[in-house]
Amino acid sequence: MKEANLVKFYFVRYFFLAFGLLQGMAATSMLMQFQASPKNRFAFFVFFTLALILFSAHFFFFSKLKRVALSKKKIAIIYGHRTKQFDWNQVKELKLIPYVSMYSLKLKGKNKIYFLPAHDSSAIFGMFHAEPEFIPKKVKA
Repeated sequence: MKEANLVKFYFVRYFFLAFGLLQGMAATSMLMQFQASPKNRFAFFVFFTLALILFSAHFFFFSKLKRVALSKKKIAIIYGHRTKQFDWNQVKELKLIPYVSMYSLKLKGKNKIYFLPAHDSSAIFGMFHAEPEFIPKKVKA
């Protein structure tokens, strides 16, 4: 079974959280350190708004990012120390999200999850992406 690199997985999963935290700290330090001029208030507002957008992106989208291992016959979703295995006939939908080079997976009776591909994508922004050969043709959407 092939799964994505752990470093790539954790980097993608927590990037928006870490960057949002840095933006929030920058906004707070600007508010505390500089005088209350209109220019400084606007900069604080921009940094704080960006921090809130990044936090919400992490909690709404990247909390659904899971580690997935694929083989020709099974799909394994890895939750920490547990692993749940599914057959390909339980897959309702599998889509490539082109600009972020992630897959969207919908299992029958389950919520949609997102996962990173196991192979390296050399295309710019994932626009021209080759499908792995072990994904059955009937599953591709």
